[in-house]
Formats: sequence, C-alpha cells, structure tokens
Amino acid sequence: MRIGDLECEIPVIQGGMGVGVSLSGLAGAVTAAGGVGIISTAQIGYRDPDYRKNPTACNLAAIGEEIKKARQIAPTGVIGVNIMVVTKDYERYVKAAVEAGADLIISGAGLPMELPGLTQGSSCKLVPIVSSARALKVILRYWQGHYNRKPDAVVVEGPMAGGHLGFSMEELERFIPEIYDQCIQEIIALASKQEIPVIVAGGVYTGEDLDHYLAMGAAGVQVATRFVTTEECDAHPNYKKAYLDACKEDIVIVKSPVGMPGRAIRNAFLDRVGSGERVVSTCKGCITTCNPATTPYCITDALISAVEGRCDEGLLFCGSNAYRATKIERVADIMEEFRR
Repeated sequence: MRIGDLECEIPVIQGGMGVGVSLSGLAGAVTAAGGVGIISTAQIGYRDPDYRKNPTACNLAAIGEEIKKARQIAPTGVIGVNIMVVTKDYERYVKAAVEAGADLIISGAGLPMELPGLTQGSSCKLVPIVSSARALKVILRYWQGHYNRKPDAVVVEGPMAGGHLGFSMEELERFIPEIYDQCIQEIIALASKQEIPVIVAGGVYTGEDLDHYLAMGAAGVQVATRFVTTEECDAHPNYKKAYLDACKEDIVIVKSPVGMPGRAIRNAFLDRVGSGERVVSTCKGCITTCNPATTPYCITDALISAVEGRCDEGLLFCGSNAYRATKIERVADIMEEFRR
C-alpha cells in the first residue's frame, strides 16, 4: 500500500484509539510488523503527573515522546498520528505532530479543512476521514482552491466503527451493509479520478474483510478493535478482559457528551449514566463541542478510568466486532492474516 512516497508491506493501518489505547507500544508493533502504526493524540499526556494542572501542555509534549518511543520499536516504517478536528487547540496538536516527525496525520471527527495550511513546508502526508462522497467532495474542492493540493489518501469510516461515529442515530438504525458498500464504491470512484488511495474502516476484523474491499478497488483497510486484545496494546489488562468478556448484546450505541453517537461496551458506568446520574469533575478542555455545564459526564475522565483498568467506572469504546475477541493475540500474528 502506497500513500504518497510512503509504502508499507501489508495494506493495514491500525486505527487511532484514545484515550491511551493506541500509543507507542501498539503503533510501534504494527509498524514493525509491516503496517502503519497510528498514535492517538486524544488526551495522550494523561499519565503525566502535571496532567490535571495543565492537560494541553502535557498532551503536546507527549506527542513527541510517543512518536520517539514508537520509532525505537520500529526504526523503519510508517508511523502516524490521529488528531480529531474537534480537539481544542487542534492547530497546536497538528504542528506538534509535524515537529515530532510524524509520517502522516489522519484527521476526522469533523472535516479537516485547514490541515494543509497547518502542515505547509513539511513532508507529512495528510489523510482525512470521511463518511460520504459528499464530504470528500467538499474537502477536495476546498483543499484545491485554497492550497492547490489533494489528500494523500482518504479513510472512509463506516457505521460499524468504534468510538465516535460520523452518523446520526437515525442513520445508524437503518444501516444496511449493502448500502454502505455502495457508499464506499462512490468514494472510490471519486477518489480514483485523482489517484487518491482509499482506506476502508469500520467493522474490518479479518483478512477476508480486506479481500472484500480490495476487490472493490480500495488500497487497504484500517483496523482498530482487533488490536485491542493484543499483548502490545497500551490499555490495561482489565480493559482487554472487558472485550474478551463481552457478548454481542453488550455492544451498544451511546450518546457521547461531545454531541456525537458512539459505540461502546455496556457496563456499570453506562448503566449509572443511563439512570440519570451526573459524573462531572474539572474540565480538561479536550473537545470543542462539549459543554461542562450540561454534560452528563466528563468523557476524558471516563476514558482514562477505563484505560487504567477501572472499567466499571469508565467508558469502553469499541467497534461492532469486539465480541468476537476470544483470546489475547500478538500483533505480528494478526498482521500475517492480512498479508496478501
């Protein structure tokens, strides 16, 4: 799979998972195994002792630290970051990633309209996330008109993905796989006219899924949930165990405090929130669309609790196939399943 002048042996991008689920350990292992490792910048500095006092500064410093550690695991290969458009101080996060030597930036949760301007003068590859051909058309038109450039690749993320989803509750309720395939084909047709590779994400779990999308003309796939239950994943063992213990009925769509639907594993925390309990502490200034005065809980605190192993006190984002995990795997073994 080629993205600009970058090339990886296996056409798999590991999806960015915050908070703290995909850091240097997982990203480095995926890159070392021949794929593209992605570090999520979402509250990436949460382990710093000064995080509660100055979360933004800790996050910005941690971007460079995690990229450096990933490079120690995988001295060669492609390592990138995922930065959500709705991140407060988005511009500073992008510039920190460029300065730290990220090979590419994947950006969604909003359309990354100004991303080319923030990375001018660098060789960093730019990969927006879209959920429709219409969204891609908007990006193509704006980037061409304002920056005279196009995306180096595009990730199309479907409604079976984990975490925050770029779809309304109504769209999720009427989801049909065949209709989603039509959407992917429209995006591939549009992107192919400008020789932009398309990476399909959302519900990708096996090599057979990769074959399906390659046959449609995609350049590769993005895989996230499958990598959670690996030895190398940066999350706490209790977090991984929650995936192993989950059944299909435990995977639910929730309304996130940031205003978007999300997919998660039902647990005691979600039951408490569902009953009307409000769980809010100090604001970490993470997402522009969150209102601390009205939000039912702090999503940063909820995600940190989960990734640190206090799963009944936190939010466990997951993809639609999380229930399929039955054992702890090695990243290298999973990547071999996707070798073509």
